[in-house]
Amino acid sequence: MAAREVVGVPMRDKVTRLFVGAAIAEACSWLGLLVGMAVKYGPPANELGVKIFGPVHGGLFVVYLVLVLAVARRHRWSLLATVVALACAVPPFATLVFERWASRRGMLGATSAPARREPTPVG
Repeated sequence: MAAREVVGVPMRDKVTRLFVGAAIAEACSWLGLLVGMAVKYGPPANELGVKIFGPVHGGLFVVYLVLVLAVARRHRWSLLATVVALACAVPPFATLVFERWASRRGMLGATSAPARREPTPVG
């Protein structure tokens, strides 16, 4: 039997997939940190959320910045696009907005996979 190949699924290199994952994870960590801050400064006055999500968010922030530089170099982004991507790490959830924008503009290098081969009937 012939090997099956997926039709129409965008193929991205590993660094670009890591960048997309980091953009999503960084936004999720922002959510956790914001909830933790609301609990810390709200009526419960519990610092546990900030103690957990602060370091997690900090680590994902750094990972996102490193991956922006790697993807910008890999896909030859302009200096302006790179600076905007780096700046999007600061406001909450802006990494998601940038990733979607860059994806729609083709800045993440998605290419279509080869067409699927249908098995030939034996008989």
